[in-house]
Amino acid sequence: MSSISVFDVLGPNMIGPSSSHTAGASSIAYLAWKMAGGSIKHVDFTLYGSFAETYRGHGTDKALLGGILGFKTDDTRIRDSFEIAKKMGVEFQFTTNEIETDVHPNTVDIHIITGDNKTLDVRGESIGGGKCRIVKIDNVPVHFTGEYSAAIIVQKDMPGVIKHIASALSDRDINIAFMRLFREGKHERAYTIVETDSSLPEELKDAIMENKYVEDVMLVQI
Repeated sequence: MSSISVFDVLGPNMIGPSSSHTAGASSIAYLAWKMAGGSIKHVDFTLYGSFAETYRGHGTDKALLGGILGFKTDDTRIRDSFEIAKKMGVEFQFTTNEIETDVHPNTVDIHIITGDNKTLDVRGESIGGGKCRIVKIDNVPVHFTGEYSAAIIVQKDMPGVIKHIASALSDRDINIAFMRLFREGKHERAYTIVETDSSLPEELKDAIMENKYVEDVMLVQI
């Protein structure tokens, strides 16, 4: 028998009128901020579907910008995210895409330039009740909800990398909730996403980076 959580009925603590258009949007951008390491210089948001149609009226723009500044869904600073971003020197712009329709109705692409001039592209979907999922990282299809702390490993798809990642976690007594591999193709760029039952120590990043096929590690603490 299926069950439903009281939180699915009441919805999340949030600023704004809509769990999908504000809380969900803010959560997507907040995860992108975590993945980028918290240092944002410039960000472009491309909105699709109902996000594109109503983003101003529902406050989706403020929610997205607040999330990319590191504000959680219930942070009252979201209301003033435009002014705060300008004071912080974060450049931003919003674009609507009404041509592509084969996407979830609450979809946003986030293109980030970090303070050290690295780029990151993230696509997220707001799926209702303030929940979201990340479905692309740098144009590689993935699946990541942000409900658990996670290590996102950028690697070359080669033998031994998954074993190395699992050993690094096991050596630190970190229990794996979910572990998934997403790849462009055999021996090409891949993403391993490991969601865990506990927080992740910062030194885990250095341990995983010891493998020669690992390009980057992003830790997302929940």
